[in-house]
Amino acid sequence: MKDVHHEGIDRRWSFLLAAIVLVCWRMTPARAEQHSTKVPAQDARNANIIAVDTHLPLPQFTSLKEWEERKAFLRNQILVSAGLSPMPEKTPLHPQIFGKIDGQGYTIEKVLIETLPGFYLGGNLYRPREGLSKHPGVINPQGHWPYGRLQNDGVYSGPSLGISLARQGYVVFAYDMVGYNDTIQLPHRFGSAEQRLWSFGPLGLQLWDSIRALDFLASLEDVDASQLGAVGASGGATQTFLLTAVDDRVRFASPVNMVSAIMQGGDLCENAPGLRIDTSNVEIAAMFAPKPMLVVSATGDWTRNVPREEFPAIKRIYELYGKGDQVEVIQIEAEHNFNRLSREAVYRFFAKLHPGMNDSRELTEAHVAIPMLQELSVLSNRTLPAGALDLNGVFDLWKRVSRAQNEQPQDPAFLRERLRQTLAVEIPHDVISALDGQSIVLSRLSKEDRIPGLWIAGKGKPAIVLNPDGSSDALEMDEVRQLQKEGRPILVPDLFQKGNAKARRPDDVTVDLALKLSDKAGDEDAADAAARYAKFLTFNVSVDSARVQDIVTAIVYAMRSNGGVDIFATGDAGIWAKFAVAASNLPVNLHLTNLPVLKSDADYLRHFNVPGIQRAGGVEAADKLLGRGTATDH
Repeated sequence: MKDVHHEGIDRRWSFLLAAIVLVCWRMTPARAEQHSTKVPAQDARNANIIAVDTHLPLPQFTSLKEWEERKAFLRNQILVSAGLSPMPEKTPLHPQIFGKIDGQGYTIEKVLIETLPGFYLGGNLYRPREGLSKHPGVINPQGHWPYGRLQNDGVYSGPSLGISLARQGYVVFAYDMVGYNDTIQLPHRFGSAEQRLWSFGPLGLQLWDSIRALDFLASLEDVDASQLGAVGASGGATQTFLLTAVDDRVRFASPVNMVSAIMQGGDLCENAPGLRIDTSNVEIAAMFAPKPMLVVSATGDWTRNVPREEFPAIKRIYELYGKGDQVEVIQIEAEHNFNRLSREAVYRFFAKLHPGMNDSRELTEAHVAIPMLQELSVLSNRTLPAGALDLNGVFDLWKRVSRAQNEQPQDPAFLRERLRQTLAVEIPHDVISALDGQSIVLSRLSKEDRIPGLWIAGKGKPAIVLNPDGSSDALEMDEVRQLQKEGRPILVPDLFQKGNAKARRPDDVTVDLALKLSDKAGDEDAADAAARYAKFLTFNVSVDSARVQDIVTAIVYAMRSNGGVDIFATGDAGIWAKFAVAASNLPVNLHLTNLPVLKSDADYLRHFNVPGIQRAGGVEAADKLLGRGTATDH
């Protein structure tokens, strides 16, 4: 069966977009045949794999306008990768606060809040016993300590932090990571191939918990909702700067021992597909500018370079606002920690922001009596409320919420931007080529990728012909013979890892082949492979995303001297082309045959395995953007 589709873009926009691309092509100094020697010998997507411990470049910006545009883009990138675009509905938290402990100058209570219907977050609320009627509030997400928020030793003491800040006049909510202490409905480590399609993972769920924790704290009668802060160490610092990047309510913050250009976070709850493509924790932390932030580092971990490398880069961004004095750094001589010296540095920084609230004697820890674990544990001698969901239940809820949101009318600009960021594609302005007879290689100069193929010269409107098995099979298609009869120019590319673009990749990158349909339940090797692949996807695009990008790049090249392009594609290549045109909004006529049906998660894993694609609306969203649904561009 043949499905022929004409791109439904308003003609005025088609001509405008074509003109913009053509101008960009002609303006760029890296024009095709003039710079053929610069086409890379290897595709960087195979040769330069980014990992959690890759030494990443530092952010550099010369104007506030440039940075603000980048900041807005990164905010969307974080939300898309976390599965929070758009945000789920903020349902009632139904807070349970009980089990008060009276201490010297403070109280501690147990807290359970319902961040999603049927999913509960546990924590402790530390409050001053006296003082202001309204206190600054501080959230404290935990790190990967064995006892989480309840850890109490020389390296980390969550209760000491909460008690000390409460004595100083802050209301503090310390809460669990998923899978720790009282937040036990889900394991800490999860993320199947199907779950990745929906952007459902521990990072997104924990970021949502942090947003809801802030909602809870702001709702308390004794909290000044205009003075909310955040402090966390290690994995808790990752949660801290991700929250500050997407939630403007946080007014002051201190990420402790996690802002680094040489290590980005080793746990699944710190990594999500697409999160750090072309960015790093340094740039994400800098998104808090120009609000007050203390960056704490240690000599004995991956933050050892912060005072001389990462911090100056962050401060330069603060200086774009004229607020270089609002960010500070301190380094503690210790291994990875949130020890007493690190905590006291945070107390002093917060005190400068709230003058008169306490005196200097309260900024050191002394005579802190730590309650027993069961006195702080929410579920000690208690059970979760009836109807509490397990992992499968929360995943089903996540999918239902996503489907309901995707069925609502959405602004096409929002749909396209979300799809573009899910696919991690760009409309390049620096496409270069090397042409030898009919053999051609295309590349985005800035990315050093490589797209081999064939260019058959001709006159008139160019055509791109795509076959899922590569250029050799494409040449056998009837469409090529017809186009040759018409004498039209034809581009036949080998898309990423197809035909002549096939190349060796590191082992961890190819585990998706074994995981396409399902993860092997109970198989530790499969679980480890899935975790490695999930971390890989945090920094690098999936295979099918790369193919979509190659098609966009090919379109830009083919239309360099013409106002539009025809694409003829069959099978899976037709799906890649459909998403390429929907995400790029370039003036293209699509002629698609033998398209696979994409309905179930198994269909997507087999034919278009892109993390987050179901959360972004899938093929239905692409059809809307192509004018086949009710939503059209104007």
